[in-house]
Amino acid sequence: MTEWWTSLDLFMKILWCIAIASSLIFIIETVLTFIGADVEMDMDTDFDMPDGGFEGDPSMNLYTFRNLVNFLLGMSWTAILLNGQIASKALLMAIAFAVGAILVFAVMMLFKGLSKMQQSGNINVFESAVGCNGKVYLTIPGERKGTGKVQININNSVREYDALTDSEDDLKTGTSIKVTEVIDASTLIVEEINSLII
Repeated sequence: MTEWWTSLDLFMKILWCIAIASSLIFIIETVLTFIGADVEMDMDTDFDMPDGGFEGDPSMNLYTFRNLVNFLLGMSWTAILLNGQIASKALLMAIAFAVGAILVFAVMMLFKGLSKMQQSGNINVFESAVGCNGKVYLTIPGERKGTGKVQININNSVREYDALTDSEDDLKTGTSIKVTEVIDASTLIVEEINSLII
């Protein structure tokens, strides 16, 4: 093992470190997802995309920890596997980056499909959602500049919906919210619940 490691150049050592770390994190995320643990590993970012990004669909949010892990996983393992077959490092990394991006896109599509399945059911959101409380799952930009995602409790069932807010400030992940209006079957208007100390 030591001889193998010392025989690697710096480029390959970096790739192996990225591959092993991202693989371990991916396995942990997968296990936690399957046992039903509430994994909130999405990065709370303040990045503003010039064109508004994927405003209508928070499942298409690029800036998540899960997407970073998926990208590094695809990129590093592709570069390792093709290292001996492609002489040009630039071409090798271009292919590796492309595979990483494709993996991120595929996982985003998978979660988008799962999100739609989760929202289907017998609950009439127009009649039941207004007044319900919940928490922000993905940050909601203020002044309706983009959508985030919330988890609310409707009829003793936790549901995820896209959400907008009229608040001037962004509603960060974990913020307690109340539904004030329903736009459509999958999008709500919410406001922060201010905890008053009496």
